[in-house]
Formats: sequence, structure tokens, C-alpha cells
Amino acid sequence: MDLDWHSVRADYTVFADDAVLALNKPSGISVTGERHDTDLVELAQAAGTQLYPVHRIDKVTSGLVLLATDLAAHGPLTRQFNNQTARKTYLAIVADADLPDRGEIDLPLSVGRKNRVRIAAPREAIKREGDRWFVDEADLLPAKNYPSRTDFTTIARRGEHALLALRPVTGRRHQIRVQLAWIGHPILGDPLFDRTAALPRTHLHSWKLGLDANWLTPPVLDLEATPGPDFWTPLTTDPDEAAALLEAAKTGG
Repeated sequence: MDLDWHSVRADYTVFADDAVLALNKPSGISVTGERHDTDLVELAQAAGTQLYPVHRIDKVTSGLVLLATDLAAHGPLTRQFNNQTARKTYLAIVADADLPDRGEIDLPLSVGRKNRVRIAAPREAIKREGDRWFVDEADLLPAKNYPSRTDFTTIARRGEHALLALRPVTGRRHQIRVQLAWIGHPILGDPLFDRTAALPRTHLHSWKLGLDANWLTPPVLDLEATPGPDFWTPLTTDPDEAAALLEAAKTGG
């Protein structure tokens, strides 16, 4: 993706002050650590701006990403993610609409071959009781596992697709993507699980973020990033209908 830092700031800034910068990141650019292409931190550094990522979202995921521009703000913000007190909501468009209105995915994660994130149990061990997916402790694989929970609300159903608002209680790498795929509802366009490349992007969006911010009055940072038109395409290409779906997410999510 051919970008320059001044264009990124002009086009994608959601919030900025002397301590932090929040961007509505497009799908297809990494936050940091990119080996084969430019990432946001490198792009800013080349323009003379030092960024300290407070958290990360995947390269294929669009939406809110928070970066500290003042190192003193970085630690207190990062600790809220580590302590699981950051308030996060994602939007996703998934395959198959046979999902409850609300659900809880309580499936621990582990790291398998080639550093791939997986559920820490055989697929056939996953159980569903009511609106909750889980595995029994006796079925966990004999490897280190990481408790991982995601709560979701089904906002809309369109044919074989559903729009979900998801709240990851924990914040593991690839958590939402892996959990949804393993319960049979993969995110559309996710290259981890769909190798056809039939869709140009992954339909996962970092939508809302809430953090304590003691330098603000009131001391709260509440951020929201509106998905671009490309996010909605599996459901609609009508801007008015996309706006109505987003409003439904605000009401029900």
C-alpha cells in the first residue's frame, strides 16, 4: 500500500492531542513489525514522528488503533489492555446466519505448528450449550493454553451472512478470527481460513475503544471509527443501508 505519513494523518485521524493519536486504519497496512512492506510506525518515523503503539490490530483488520505520541502516556494505557480493562468492540461479517441473538465464545487458545493460533482442544471437543461455546478441561491439549473469551451480539442477518458486534474480554492474538472460524462462522475474506482470495479484504473492523485517560476532563477516552464502504460490501453497497446497519449496531451492540 503506497502511503505517506501526512496523507495518513489527514485521511485517517479519529482523535489526536499531545499524548495520543487514534487512527481509523485501512485494511492492508500493519501497525508495526512489518517485514515485507511499510508499517505505520515506520511511516511516521520516516517523517520525523515517533509513535508508541498502545495495542495492535492485525494487518487485515481495519479500524481503530491507538498510538501514544508521548511516552509517559504509553505505560498507563498499555496496562489497561494487559489488565483486560480496556473496552473494545469490533464489527465482523461472518459466514452463515444461524447464530443466536447473543452469544459467548469461551474457548482457550494455544499456538500450534508454524506459530499458528488454534483452539487449545480438538475441534470435535467444542461444545455448545444454549448460547455458549466451550470445551471441557479434560479435552484441553497437553500444551500451554490461554483462556480466551469473546461475547457477541448478532446485529443483522442477510441471507447466508450475519453482522456481529463482538467484545473480546481477553485480547489474544487472532482471538476473534480463530474462535469464530472454529465454531463454524469464519469472518468473510479472512486469509487464515479462506485461501480462495475471492474477497479483496477481511471483514473485521476495530470499531470502538474506551480507556481511562487521566490527562483528559473527564478522564475517559471514548473512541469510535466508522467502517468504510468496502467493509459493508458482502451485505450492501447502498450507503443509506450501511448507515442503518451501523445505527443498529450502536443500538443493539
